[in-house]
Amino acid sequence: MAPLLQYVDAVTVPVPDLDAGMGFYCGVLGHELIWRNDALGQAGLRTPGSETEIVLSMRQGYEPDWKVASAETAAHVFRSHGGRVLVEPIDIPIGRLAVVEDPFGNRLVVLDSSKGTYDTDEAGTVVGVS
Repeated sequence: MAPLLQYVDAVTVPVPDLDAGMGFYCGVLGHELIWRNDALGQAGLRTPGSETEIVLSMRQGYEPDWKVASAETAAHVFRSHGGRVLVEPIDIPIGRLAVVEDPFGNRLVVLDSSKGTYDTDEAGTVVGVS
């Protein structure tokens, strides 16, 4: 059986304003903008040597987001083995997301990319999904 949690897809970092967050994380810490979605209040930043993104968010708290093959399957596995599903799988622009809790009370966000990845313009603004 393949491991359920594939890798840390992103670490979400709450910011009060995307421009201020990018001013610090890009301007001071040197991270590069990958994508920006103002409708969601989020911006994805590159981490060198890794597929993990820093996602600045105006609406979410600090948390790791784990890539899985299927958010539905992940929710089922957690629920069936002593964990809980805190947020049932929901649609997100690139796929599906669920929030689960393991039997020890640890909260995990699990997401899949079943709809694709963000398409961006030259400035990094999200223009679609493919």
